[in-house]
Amino acid sequence: MSAPAPIPDRHGRAGRNRPGSRVWLFAVPGMTLFAAFWLLPMLRLVGVGASGPSGAMAYLAVVTNRHYLWSLVSTLLLSAAVTVVTLAISSLVGLFLQRNRFPGKSLLLAMLTFPLAFPGVVVGFMVIMLAGRQGLIGALTDKLFGESLVFAYSLAGLFLGYLYFSIPRVILTVIAAAEKLDPALEEAARSLGANPLRVFFDIVVPALTPALISSGAICFATSIGAFGTAFTLATNIDVLPMAIYNEFTSYANFAMAASLSIVLGIITWIALALARSLSGNSVPATA
Repeated sequence: MSAPAPIPDRHGRAGRNRPGSRVWLFAVPGMTLFAAFWLLPMLRLVGVGASGPSGAMAYLAVVTNRHYLWSLVSTLLLSAAVTVVTLAISSLVGLFLQRNRFPGKSLLLAMLTFPLAFPGVVVGFMVIMLAGRQGLIGALTDKLFGESLVFAYSLAGLFLGYLYFSIPRVILTVIAAAEKLDPALEEAARSLGANPLRVFFDIVVPALTPALISSGAICFATSIGAFGTAFTLATNIDVLPMAIYNEFTSYANFAMAASLSIVLGIITWIALALARSLSGNSVPATA
């Protein structure tokens, strides 16, 4: 087969083949959507945050105002706790499901991932049914101790709700990553006298680390920005999404709401970028 004829340049001279010279046209729809639904709204949001009575000082108020700072710290600590506990539980459950075959495994996996179908409001309602004033835990503690244990409307309830919808996402990631593990490495470690705990921490954990970092970052970012569950349980909860909602709807403080939103977005972006770098998925620089 003969080679394709070279493509002439604009002066009519024969040049190198350029089969991908128009590939960039395929990026036009995506870039249009990116500009319309992300870039332009974000620029507008930044402008709104700087156009308030205090101007750009609204961004500084996030860390100087005690109320906003506490909301930010509470959100970060809650999201970090949810991420750590989710990774611990999901790693063990995911490894167990990937390495064991038993009747009803498919049904169990389907039930574990079922919370992915629920919106945040439904998750909040389920937390109320479990730990609310008329919930199951309250009824049991009232019969056992004569006093109802109610924590659905606090950070503990929100922690439980975030944990509920975070675990299924990480379990699926761990199962997919565990399927790629080489059993020969674990067998070699056992043959050299390593105990199961040593094999787990020296072989399994390093192999799963990139997947755990990536899924942990998504879990952290989701917990930071989740609103539906917090709104349902918002009696005694002060997290950043609720602060943004209150500033926007209750006080019509659009500049502060925009500033808090930008800070929330920056923190989430940093977490995802850092996780991408640590997991080894960053694109190396070319000379």
